[in-house]
Amino acid sequence: MKSRETSAAAFILAITALAAVPAHAQQAQTEHQLSYNAAVTSEYRYRGLSQSRLDPALQGGLDYVHGPTGWYAGAWLSTIKWTKDLGGDGNIEWDVYGGKRGQLTEAVAYDAGALYYYYPSNHLNPNANTFELYGRLGYGPGYVKYSHATTNLFGTPDSKRSGYLDVGADIDLGSDLLLNLHVGRQRVRNNSALSYTDYKIGLSKDFGLATVALAYVNADTRAYLDPAGRNLGKSAAVLTVSKTF
Repeated sequence: MKSRETSAAAFILAITALAAVPAHAQQAQTEHQLSYNAAVTSEYRYRGLSQSRLDPALQGGLDYVHGPTGWYAGAWLSTIKWTKDLGGDGNIEWDVYGGKRGQLTEAVAYDAGALYYYYPSNHLNPNANTFELYGRLGYGPGYVKYSHATTNLFGTPDSKRSGYLDVGADIDLGSDLLLNLHVGRQRVRNNSALSYTDYKIGLSKDFGLATVALAYVNADTRAYLDPAGRNLGKSAAVLTVSKTF
């Protein structure tokens, strides 16, 4: 724990630094917020399913937010293997997204936007590239989010208008420690055998230098297998180390 003297000194230094920055620069920084993120994970799980064939993955991205309006845009990449598992090619997922977030009331937050999942040179038929619209409501630590595909879903034939319902909470336990809870339901249109429910319970802690997250994940399906016949939704502990700049 910091001493009062240390906290007071830090506060004075912060005030001094802010005073040295021109007012227009402070305003520009608030209006236009740009951040970068990088991560390494023991396994890339998305909606409960391994995208990296149960192997580690490297990830990174950038985000822009216009502070006064809440409009945002970003891009994110990860190494993957599942497109090759389906007989295609490519080892990268590239997500591009944008939307608007803000407050409906003092207690209720919203986030609405669009997300395009791009898989370069995936060569699958139907193509793995997927476009979704999403809407999210948050209340306290809890949230509910729905994503709706306007294209075929990740290369699944005749699956337009599939949907994913995500309900969860990120509960502050103090000392920069969060309890992460999630349950989701993936509905694959015209193919109920591929529909499933997934779960996650985990802890994440910001250590300053990096954020470390450990989660237990599971999807209640055996419809998604790798070439060796391993269940890509099986129960697993996933460790992720990330940093936002």
